Amino acid sequence: MAGTDTKPDDLAGLEAGLDALDAVRTRRTPAREVLLRKVLPPVFAVVLVLVVWQLLVRAQVTDDYKLPSPAAVWHSAADMWLQGTLLDVIWTSVSRGLLGFLLAVAIGTPLGLLVARVRLVRAAIGPILSGLQSLPSVAWVAPAVIWLGLNDRMMYAVILLGAVPSVANGLVSGVDQVPPLFLRAGRTLGATGLRGTWHIVLPAALPGYLAGLKQGWAFSWRSLMAAEIIASSPDLGLGLGQLLENGRNNADMPGIFLAIILILFVGIAIDLLVFSPLERRVLRGRGLLAKN
Repeated sequence: MAGTDTKPDDLAGLEAGLDALDAVRTRRTPAREVLLRKVLPPVFAVVLVLVVWQLLVRAQVTDDYKLPSPAAVWHSAADMWLQGTLLDVIWTSVSRGLLGFLLAVAIGTPLGLLVARVRLVRAAIGPILSGLQSLPSVAWVAPAVIWLGLNDRMMYAVILLGAVPSVANGLVSGVDQVPPLFLRAGRTLGATGLRGTWHIVLPAALPGYLAGLKQGWAFSWRSLMAAEIIASSPDLGLGLGQLLENGRNNADMPGIFLAIILILFVGIAIDLLVFSPLERRVLRGRGLLAKN
């Protein structure tokens, strides 16, 4: 009798314990902790690179015209800033890259869903998408120039050919990882067809899809830089790729290093400002990341 009296209490304790496990602690991270954990490490890494760079210059490991000092690169950036061309060069490439990436998302998303959900389409197109993803984007520059000429359409064509397969394959991978139980539960609740795709498949495949988007942006940016370097023309305007190629033609090593640093900076900035917050939000929504 005593044993039966304690069962409700045991069940209540068990439920409370499970609730405690499911609950995610929420607290605001102190500014000092944010500074120590997220700001100082990358700042320290940048300072360390600059120190090593300067030491190599002072040690004269190679000729001065081959390895410019950080100060020389800074002066090159300052000159472009004073001329009013620095931001224009960055924006020319960033606007092309973002527009090309959005077009790749608009094409790659329905293509990925089609490949993931229709077996015949997957058998026909799946291997082609995988092959295109492994093909270097620079290979498309020559035919794109011949087909479309030296213009922005050629740039966007190269971006699409490089980024669409990554976006589509990322979504296919995400859909393949959706548990069948989710699909059966959705059908039971009446979520079939487009409704099931929108409410069940896409949310469940979001982590893989987001990984495909991130890789698609990387391919977009790399494809654009390859196109700007190879197919440089005054009619296309001055982008970061053209800036890098102009530095090579003029044997301007500070300009070359500046172009490389700016290309790297844009790639890191897009990742930190766009994709990292999206990844944290998705992981937090699935209880895989504490809200701190």
